[in-house]
Amino acid sequence: MGAKMGSSTVNNNQQRSGKRTKAVLPVRVKGKDSSGVPFEELAHTLDVTSAGLRLGAVRRELNVLDEVTVFYRQRRMQCRVVWTKKLKGTSEFQVGLQAVTQDGDALWLNSAEYKVQAAPVPAVSSAPGPA
Repeated sequence: MGAKMGSSTVNNNQQRSGKRTKAVLPVRVKGKDSSGVPFEELAHTLDVTSAGLRLGAVRRELNVLDEVTVFYRQRRMQCRVVWTKKLKGTSEFQVGLQAVTQDGDALWLNSAEYKVQAAPVPAVSSAPGPA
């Protein structure tokens, strides 16, 4: 198993299976926290792939390997917690989730917000302009 230095993880050597895309989308998370207490709260994605996501603004401590349901608009995705990280000086956690089941494509792949945030940014030339 992986090291535990302020965070929990399943395997530090796990290879990422897809390209991460930075996307901040509002989601609702439902499940049981590390104490077994049911919860439902708002959070947001930090980055997404077709197979999972990283959440920010999670205010509950979650156990690695527990399952939660993530809702985005009218769609939902069942996910497994693969790592957690408590942010210093706050009561918030970042959480890495892996999709277990989902309604069709990943929740966000067809959303307007995702398409805008995933659009390529034009390269800016570093060559000096005319003086």
